[in-house]
Amino acid sequence: MGKRIIAQRRGKGGSTFRVPTRSFNPKIEYSNQVGVVTDVVNDTRRSVPLAEVQYSDKHVGYLLAAEGMKVGDVVNDYVMTLSHIPEGSPIFAVESSPNSGPVFCRGAGSSATLISKGKECKIKLPSKSIKVFNPNCRATIGIPAGDGRREKPLIKAGRKWIIAHKQGKYYPRTSGKKMNAVDHPYGGSGHGKRRSPVSHDTSPGAKVGTISPRRTGKRKRK
Repeated sequence: MGKRIIAQRRGKGGSTFRVPTRSFNPKIEYSNQVGVVTDVVNDTRRSVPLAEVQYSDKHVGYLLAAEGMKVGDVVNDYVMTLSHIPEGSPIFAVESSPNSGPVFCRGAGSSATLISKGKECKIKLPSKSIKVFNPNCRATIGIPAGDGRREKPLIKAGRKWIIAHKQGKYYPRTSGKKMNAVDHPYGGSGHGKRRSPVSHDTSPGAKVGTISPRRTGKRKRK
């Protein structure tokens, strides 16, 4: 009997497909108090470095660091509601609803732009799509730090392995057509029995190949 294919293993879950637990598990919090940046730390699960901030009431919190932030900077009006941010400003770590916490634009270098504000605030996301937000949603002014991290080559496959497993990604991965027929629907020397197209309602084990495509076959030339 062959082993289960990756889609079945991933659906069940397990240590191979989970982000490993760590003692350093900071929570990004928005505070209206004035604080001072005491350190800039790295979180292996995020592409953006974190700014460690000590607020006026002596408690320590963490924020997504913006470009140019350094130790000793005073954090004041760093996080504001969309109604108080000037139009045309680059923003990131935008809330989807008031007091929900940062949801949009949390990756390194992925900043959005506040286009207009009023009863509704329109934001242009990095994907060029325009989304409407509540004016009471909070956001961070600036561009998230860490952009350009991919410009440095990895050099070694082991470095790629370390980065992938820190984020809980399955690496390295073998393509289905290079497997045996018992391991994957695309496996074997024939490669003839491809389950394509596949409905969205199928089981995780059978959901491989072209999932619910809009069209199949080659496009006819006019």
